[in-house]
Amino acid sequence: MATNMNRVKTTSDLELKERLVAVNRVTKVTKGGRTFSFSAIVVVGNENGIVGWGLGKAGEVTAAIAKGTEAAKKNLIKVPVLKGTIPHEQLAKFGGAQVYIQPASPGTGVKAGGAMRAVLESVGVTDVLAKSKGSSNPHNLVKATMAALAELRDAHMVAQNRGVSLSKVFNG
Repeated sequence: MATNMNRVKTTSDLELKERLVAVNRVTKVTKGGRTFSFSAIVVVGNENGIVGWGLGKAGEVTAAIAKGTEAAKKNLIKVPVLKGTIPHEQLAKFGGAQVYIQPASPGTGVKAGGAMRAVLESVGVTDVLAKSKGSSNPHNLVKATMAALAELRDAHMVAQNRGVSLSKVFNG
């Protein structure tokens, strides 16, 4: 898997914007009554190729969001974005969620729903076609979308990995 190569080491010099994907209220029934707590999925990105996600759990919604943001900043990856779209189509799966993302021509916009849209907009993609199949669970959709983005490679990365020139990648 390509996630280790794409990891971002420092977050201090990045202008990260956070997006709240989902908040879930969970209930624990005790002898004294019901105890509520919240879990929040947060996606952060600089809208220029860097994105991360995090899950925060706390007794208050704001504390859960803050914890999720901190977790997301520790989980950043670098994604190749070429002229506002992705370099190639990609299929990824996590749990019951399966996602398919495909490059689109300029002016198309982000054709994706819910959790996928938050991740794709945070990474800085402006034109993409996306489809989610299977589970619509936001946790698994975010993880599957991040897996798909982590597997993306542009021509420069392919040439570097193969140890050949950029022209040789295209001419074979």
